[in-house]
Amino acid sequence: MAKADYQKLNQPMRSVMRIVYACQWSIKGFKSTLKTEEAFRQEVLLLIILAPLGYWLGETGIERSLLIGTVLIVLIVELLNSAVETVVDRISDEHHKLSGKAKDQGSAAVFVALVLAVMTWLLIIIGQ
Repeated sequence: MAKADYQKLNQPMRSVMRIVYACQWSIKGFKSTLKTEEAFRQEVLLLIILAPLGYWLGETGIERSLLIGTVLIVLIVELLNSAVETVVDRISDEHHKLSGKAKDQGSAAVFVALVLAVMTWLLIIIGQ
């Protein structure tokens, strides 16, 4: 849909189209990250394995949501880390102290998310 056509739509239809476009951009970002980031592929595989296991191991809806949700949090943080790395790489190919710091901080965020997931899984499984 051309921009001029988009602007001619009434407000409710523009809102629907914005949601459609946002979903398309999200899918594009998800596919791109799957294609280029090995860590993200590994974490998606982990989700494919752990989501059914978390549903089976969780005794309540809260436990299930914690088991599955923490793995999804790892994916969210990995996507954000990949976005930071992409922007840093876009700015410059040469090594810079602040670029390295930004990348290290993104990596640390992924690590914390992984610790959260492991801790949650252990506490729920041991607690049963």
